[in-house]
Amino acid sequence: MHEEIKLFDKWDFNEVEVRDLGLQRYISLHPVFFPHSGGRYQDQRFKKAEMSIVERFTNKLMKRGKNAGKKQRAINIVRIAFDIIYERTGENPIQVLVNAITNVAPREETTRLTYGGVAQHIAVDISPLRRVDLALRYMSNAIKQKSFNNVKSVEEVTAEELVLASKGDQASAAVKKRQEIERIALSAR
Repeated sequence: MHEEIKLFDKWDFNEVEVRDLGLQRYISLHPVFFPHSGGRYQDQRFKKAEMSIVERFTNKLMKRGKNAGKKQRAINIVRIAFDIIYERTGENPIQVLVNAITNVAPREETTRLTYGGVAQHIAVDISPLRRVDLALRYMSNAIKQKSFNNVKSVEEVTAEELVLASKGDQASAAVKKRQEIERIALSAR
């Protein structure tokens, strides 16, 4: 009898869908038991798009400071946060993560162009892979900021941030960051 592959033996990848058509190729929902591939995707350019999105989020949580290089700790944070998300919302936590990424991923940003020594900011569209990268970065930075000197555990803060971001709520620091980036790009048009 063939068993389905579920994340942490609980969460099914088959139920999850990416609603943003631009991000579908760059959010990998390939089923894995455990979000740890051992650096298999680092050798080739753009290969990280094939890495499980849960593992990419886990890797982003291993930032400088307390969590640097402690992948097992980051995996435990994600596992417990997913349990908390399921208890609070009743939804598949992988779907909540994917919705959060699509809500946090900015569509345009600014870049500097210099003409004859004069720097100008202009609005540019963002590639889908960079959109996913920025969304993961904004969420991990928001989690790190909120969990610093907080009574709540890192797992609770992670679950709260993912749920807020998946709804597109203003209370999410990652959603605020996206809106700020897009507002600056709009003024630079």
